[in-house]
Amino acid sequence: MAVCCIGPVTGQMIIDRIVAVVGEHRILQSDIETQYLQNKTQGISMPGDAKCGILENLLSQKLIVNQAKIDSVEVSESTVEMELDGRLQHFIGMIGSQEALEEYFGKSILQIKADMRESVRENIITRQMQGTITADVSVTPSEIQAFYNGLPRDSIPFIDSRIEISQIVFYPNVKEEAVFEMKQKLLGLRKRIMEGEKFTTLAVLYSEGPSAPKGGEIGFMGKGELDPAYAKAAFSLKQGGVSTIVESSFGFHIIQLIERREDRVNTRHILMKPKIQPESIMATRRKLDSIARLIRTDTVSFNLAARIYSRDKNSAVNGGIMVNPVTNTTGFELDELQPAEFVALRNLKVGEITDAFKAEDENGKVVYKIILLRNQTKPHRANMKEDYIVLQQMALEKKKQEAYLLWLDEKIEETYIMIDNSFTRCEFEKDGWVKN
Repeated sequence: MAVCCIGPVTGQMIIDRIVAVVGEHRILQSDIETQYLQNKTQGISMPGDAKCGILENLLSQKLIVNQAKIDSVEVSESTVEMELDGRLQHFIGMIGSQEALEEYFGKSILQIKADMRESVRENIITRQMQGTITADVSVTPSEIQAFYNGLPRDSIPFIDSRIEISQIVFYPNVKEEAVFEMKQKLLGLRKRIMEGEKFTTLAVLYSEGPSAPKGGEIGFMGKGELDPAYAKAAFSLKQGGVSTIVESSFGFHIIQLIERREDRVNTRHILMKPKIQPESIMATRRKLDSIARLIRTDTVSFNLAARIYSRDKNSAVNGGIMVNPVTNTTGFELDELQPAEFVALRNLKVGEITDAFKAEDENGKVVYKIILLRNQTKPHRANMKEDYIVLQQMALEKKKQEAYLLWLDEKIEETYIMIDNSFTRCEFEKDGWVKN
């Protein structure tokens, strides 16, 4: 029996029906239409017939989910919940507010979550299965060389200028009076909250954290995702409860528990950091500049100075060498640097050291640092000498895709698949979906 439903935003009527079956799993016309409308709204285009492309993606996903069921692959509710919350926070961030998201879908946030849950579960299972399918795939140096030799010139990636840098980091001293003054402000805000003022309003007005525009809310997180001190306080609160002052690696907080679900909590907080006095800043700059003079006159090497003086424990142990957290390599593109780092380095030559400048650490705390420009490459087409890791990753991804497509061929052959006549004329990328 066909069922009528309303498409999001457009309000157009969609006649729902089964358009494909893969094993025990059905694909509905509404699944395709909803994805089509979402793609259109977000400006995502697909080559050829877009709805045929969407159907093929869904066929692949259902095939994987069907095999996962056979293999007894499962995901925990907490994992599904975490991804659901992450997606909703992303959508809310894009659209502006929870209310705007509810208006967009014409549903409450709880209904939206309920509708998304099974799709999210299947996406997680799909990723897990794809990882399992290609887990043992690796590439040898000769395969990487062959891959590179087989690339047409216009397919060889263009590599932007990359730099390698070392740093020496100092944290300016904070006076006890500044800490006391900041704590008094936090206690005053806590008192106002306990007397009935809205936590969210005060967070917007006074919090120094990136979540301030959202009323201090950071979304559902587990203990491992939070600063240990923050996590300890958050998990000890009752729903709606407000903590005393908590010191973390980010600064000082007061925290409110919004909701707890098993091993995850959704909290909001007001973050403050003690003000640094000008004399502390001057003293820090002078010390860094004196270290830089020692290095420039070859009195001490940058490597040794970083090990002795730098207060950044992650880079100090490596002689100050910075590691890119995105690629886990020592290479950085200029747009991956903090603005302050970019400005300090832009006119530097290889082997030179910056003067002391202000920046932030990974937790948003103020630091002062000097940086050595160790190496810099020019923009170029990738080659085996300079860009081996990039080419290795490309070759590995190609081999994984080939392994995955072979797996799909095998499963398509042995799995029951039915596609409605209205889609049998689709020019699918993969043969075998339409069975005689």
